[in-house]
Amino acid sequence: MEQRSSIFTPVLIVGCFIILVSFAVRASFGVFQIPIAEEFGWLRAEFSLAIAIQNLAWGIGQPIFGALAEKIGDRRAIIIGSVVYALGLLLSANSVTPLEHQAYAWLVGFGIAGTGFGVILAVVGRASSDENRSMSLAIATAAGSAGQVFGAPVAEWMLGFMTWQMTFVTFAAVILGMLLTLPMMRAPASATKAELEESLGQILVKAFKDPSYTLIFLGFFSCGYQLAFITAHFPAFVTEMCGPILAGGVLHNIGITTTSALGAVAISLIGLANIAGTLAAGWAGKRYSKKYLLAGIYTGRTIVAALFIMFPITPVTVIVFSVAMGALWLATVPLTSGLVAHIYGLRYMGTLYGIVFFSHQLGSFLGVWLGGRMYDIYGSYTAVWWIGVAVGAIVHLPIKERRLEGLVTA
Repeated sequence: MEQRSSIFTPVLIVGCFIILVSFAVRASFGVFQIPIAEEFGWLRAEFSLAIAIQNLAWGIGQPIFGALAEKIGDRRAIIIGSVVYALGLLLSANSVTPLEHQAYAWLVGFGIAGTGFGVILAVVGRASSDENRSMSLAIATAAGSAGQVFGAPVAEWMLGFMTWQMTFVTFAAVILGMLLTLPMMRAPASATKAELEESLGQILVKAFKDPSYTLIFLGFFSCGYQLAFITAHFPAFVTEMCGPILAGGVLHNIGITTTSALGAVAISLIGLANIAGTLAAGWAGKRYSKKYLLAGIYTGRTIVAALFIMFPITPVTVIVFSVAMGALWLATVPLTSGLVAHIYGLRYMGTLYGIVFFSHQLGSFLGVWLGGRMYDIYGSYTAVWWIGVAVGAIVHLPIKERRLEGLVTA
């Protein structure tokens, strides 16, 4: 009888830990919106632009780090990404002007690219068996949500007894500390001789000529817009919208006594719900068509966001929205990365997924920057919410979910 391989390999465990730490720090930046703006008297758009640039740099850096990992090795790429990440945080901690924060956001964004999905999912994908790959990618993605569960609340807690500058320095130390786990990360190349002889340029030409790849690229744009806007602006949004009505009641009884705490808890709930949603997507991705699952997730997000903004915004609706949106949050990632691996193979998965992820981060840049800009103009986030509803994309339906003809795959 053939023995089934274990899904929990050392590569998956270490990969999950690195993504968890990286995303815990990344998910906390929305908590710093109000403290930094109030300390320096900045407009909301100025710090928002720094976060937007961070997301854009993450998108630009993703295919670069994917190609770098394929060239010099996964672990070396992760080390470079971690050092750049920590350096960006340290420099940001000593910044006193919007321009400085925006300049160093490039370093933070590139650091996230070197420690995030593009590199880690490619390693996990190569180290997983065909049977376990879909679920392994989902588990690694869920680790990012686990980081989001405690990233924002921990940042909020730390701001209670230290400055935001010292919080950034502490985060930098944590990012560097996670490198101690890297010796356990050894993934096979998982490529045939024919694959090794096929150049990255040849693969890219074939992918760019394939309409399915274009549709995957476009679909991820709306995902980035919605998620980045909520991550960056939801804590501030909740603080301002629920301030007049968070006075006593059930939420006080469970320890949520301020609107800033409610905003941090909302981000945490999104991450918590997404653990279940992402694992469910990984399970379903092995059994059902990935393109139909993706179309369903994007439709669900659009409905949830529209209902939230149409009804009166209260602490209770914030919690309900966080759980509902969280269930659909990063469920797109294992399905999208799995779709790329299925159609185009594993050899250059990091680079191909990185290019697709660039579209995600273009949407992220627009969502974060536009959120701050329109808030400064109109004094609210309502218009940005409706734009997020409008960009909900269902472009995945025409995708041909099969191996690309003429492409060598494992």
